[in-house]
Amino acid sequence: MLPQLPDDYQALVTGASGGIGAALVDALLDDPRLARLHVVSRQAVSRDDPRLTAHVLDLTTPDGLAALTDALDGQPLHLVLNALGMLHDDADGIAPEKKLDDLDADALSRLFHVNAATPALLLKALAPSLKGRHTVLIGSLSARVGSIEDNRLGGWYAYRASKAAHNMLMKTAAVELRRLNPNACLTCLHPGTTDTDLSTPFQSRVPEGKLFTPAFVADHLITVLSRRSPADSGGFRDWDDQPIAW
Repeated sequence: MLPQLPDDYQALVTGASGGIGAALVDALLDDPRLARLHVVSRQAVSRDDPRLTAHVLDLTTPDGLAALTDALDGQPLHLVLNALGMLHDDADGIAPEKKLDDLDADALSRLFHVNAATPALLLKALAPSLKGRHTVLIGSLSARVGSIEDNRLGGWYAYRASKAAHNMLMKTAAVELRRLNPNACLTCLHPGTTDTDLSTPFQSRVPEGKLFTPAFVADHLITVLSRRSPADSGGFRDWDDQPIAW
């Protein structure tokens, strides 16, 4: 698993209390080469493993990002997996739009903040741990619906646009990372439709065999990253390691 990484590598997973995030945590803890796993979430995450260090933080806030930078104190990270994301919020009445009349400025702003701005600001917060010449693999969850070329159905304005913005921010960051660390590789990842809270209201529309378990997705995303090199940095791949058009 992840042969590019050194023995005793250090990793970080954000969104660690969510479905995909939790599955990524479990998959990494199965790797005997892992030395330290930092997990970040708004709810406490615990495992019976001394290699896990939990940080209860809200990374959508400046204070949460600053606290993470302080906690890491510049120690090198070799693997970063960002599993933060938002599609809907029943409590606030946020749902995927079906038509222009459904557009709401506050909902647009919130999805852009969670899905696009926060992953970029996360990289800013982690910069002291990414700079250098050590191997770094970064995977940030995107979505196929964020592909402009692939958009033939319309709808889901905020989610589509925020994921497209995420991809541009990650692509731009990948260019800079080449200067900060020539051994870094950043990849936008489409996990497929996964059986989590994010997809629950929409699972009835998923074709048979296309609703994946979080464990299946975690294993496949790690496999995708295991095949990446710095020359691939800035790419957009799906769970089956197929390229996705921007």
